[in-house]
Amino acid sequence: MRKKTGDTAFIKQMNTAVVLEAVMKQAPLSRAAISERTGLNKATVSNLVQDLIDRDLVVEIGTGQSSGGRRPVMLLFNSKAGYALGIDLGVNYIRGVLTDLSGEIVNEAEISLEATELDYVLERLYACTGQLLASAPESPYGVIGIGMGVPGIVNDTGSILFAPNLEWTQVKLGDLLEERFGLPVFIDNEANAGAKGEQRFGAGRGIANQIYVSVGIGIGTGIILNKELYQGASGFSGELGHLSIDLEGMPCRCGNNGCWELYASENALLGQARKLGFGSLSSLLHAADEGHDAAIKLFHNIGYYLGVGVANIINVFNPEVVLIGNRMSRARRWIEAALLETVGSRTLSYHYSNMRILFAELGEHSAVRGAAYFAISEFLAKVKG
Repeated sequence: MRKKTGDTAFIKQMNTAVVLEAVMKQAPLSRAAISERTGLNKATVSNLVQDLIDRDLVVEIGTGQSSGGRRPVMLLFNSKAGYALGIDLGVNYIRGVLTDLSGEIVNEAEISLEATELDYVLERLYACTGQLLASAPESPYGVIGIGMGVPGIVNDTGSILFAPNLEWTQVKLGDLLEERFGLPVFIDNEANAGAKGEQRFGAGRGIANQIYVSVGIGIGTGIILNKELYQGASGFSGELGHLSIDLEGMPCRCGNNGCWELYASENALLGQARKLGFGSLSSLLHAADEGHDAAIKLFHNIGYYLGVGVANIINVFNPEVVLIGNRMSRARRWIEAALLETVGSRTLSYHYSNMRILFAELGEHSAVRGAAYFAISEFLAKVKG
């Protein structure tokens, strides 16, 4: 039998979490309103709120409307009590944001990458991270951590086991960043970060079953089932970019042949675009906007191959929503029709009738916002307890 003191401490932790969650999601709230909505008695709420105020996590913002008697003092979550860093490490870019504890962007930076050698990337990663950390305003908790999304398979200690498009294996990136900056570091696959970003701040809000398809240099997927990020038995799920869609197809860096990302990614698009004299996604988008028939046809082809893979995803997972994100979301105008047509013709009708295909509301910021949320959620889990 557990000691009573232990039970009391545990109950207080649980109640603190309930009160803070209420303030974060439903504020401005009064103490009485928190009591009504949580079922906790007024004395308990008053004590817990005072504790959260003393810890700079909740602030009083003045009085609200009275329903009879004294006007209630209203409360808000103090999102400026600390800051988090989110990093999206791509194959040809590094994107970073500094956010407050509600996930709102305070500052951001982006660096282009011309190579993937580890030392070259680390130098620029450190510079981008340092620049954003230096811009953090003064706050009670300071910068509470660094979250990062990377294009590869990551273990639970923040080591990149295999990132084929970076040509990295066994890189202890989490340890390197923690040693460099002295902050907690949380690293996951970029598509998982994008899925979390859209679920928390974008088009995926309130949707229980959704698949986020990150279409950049490669393709990754973040799978959210019953509101939780599904990561598989070893934490490595979501590598659907390496599903074979052509059994006799081109060899992939992963060791397989005919992988989906060889036909439907930004890299696949640019490989064909260079033959027409276009060297970047931006230049190809500009050409399509100007009515360049060959550029439009390339985007249509990418939309078709995206649809092939998305149809497989729908047939397997039966999600409510499939979200298209990362850099290729910029090409929505030119790929959407072919994508929808292909999905419609290749998906089982029972699976397709009640689902939607959306483009990421956060655009290219899905992963970086989700990465910041990795750090925020870890911090809040600790302070609630």
